[in-house]
Amino acid sequence: MEYQKVTETSSLCSGKLMSEFTCRNSFSELCIETKKTPIQRTNETSRKETEDESRLPILEAAYTTILQGLGENTDRQGLLRTPLRAAKAMQFLTKGYHETIYDVLNDAIFDEDHEEMVIVKDIDMFSLCEHHLVPFFGKVHIGYLPNKKVVGLSKLARIVEIYSRRLQVQERLTKQIATAISEALQPAGVAVVIEAAHMCMVMRGVQKMNSRTVTSAMLGVFREDPKTREEFLSLTRSA
Repeated sequence: MEYQKVTETSSLCSGKLMSEFTCRNSFSELCIETKKTPIQRTNETSRKETEDESRLPILEAAYTTILQGLGENTDRQGLLRTPLRAAKAMQFLTKGYHETIYDVLNDAIFDEDHEEMVIVKDIDMFSLCEHHLVPFFGKVHIGYLPNKKVVGLSKLARIVEIYSRRLQVQERLTKQIATAISEALQPAGVAVVIEAAHMCMVMRGVQKMNSRTVTSAMLGVFREDPKTREEFLSLTRSA
């Protein structure tokens, strides 16, 4: 799935520089804001926690309805608090909807005269398939070619968390991670590969236990230069 760049505004407005991207499959929009002050982050965190609390009763009632629709007795001991626990779990598993890139970058972009490839591989990833609401999980490999700027290595894993903690399809997740890194760092290129097992193919449907899905997104020099792309793929395959 590809993104279409619909607007790109570069203007100083309340201290924010914004770029907007819209996904063809109508999955909302990727919106990246510049860094915020600690007070702004604290206020936003409190607001998001309050929103989650206010939505809990709706989610809890929905899970109660689902259990009753399955023929379960929601008054029996084992299920008394299951709707509430499931509601809280779903909020955690989709917490990426409340986060943006600069919530996690937190000033961790540094000027550095380094122009060689940077790779962080085998990043654990867990997400929920938006088609069946069952997990898919695996490894993410990220590479970028810096353009005088580098990012704290742990921040790449946190970017994976932002987009994986949503209802997803693997193809879109791969592209979102690559696009976000490209927008934040403006590197010469970004490469992302994800290999994952999908429970919708293991627990149901075709029930193929050993199947794996591999997706990639190549931007900039990784798309344009076969040698650079092959170097990245070779290094991510190595032990």
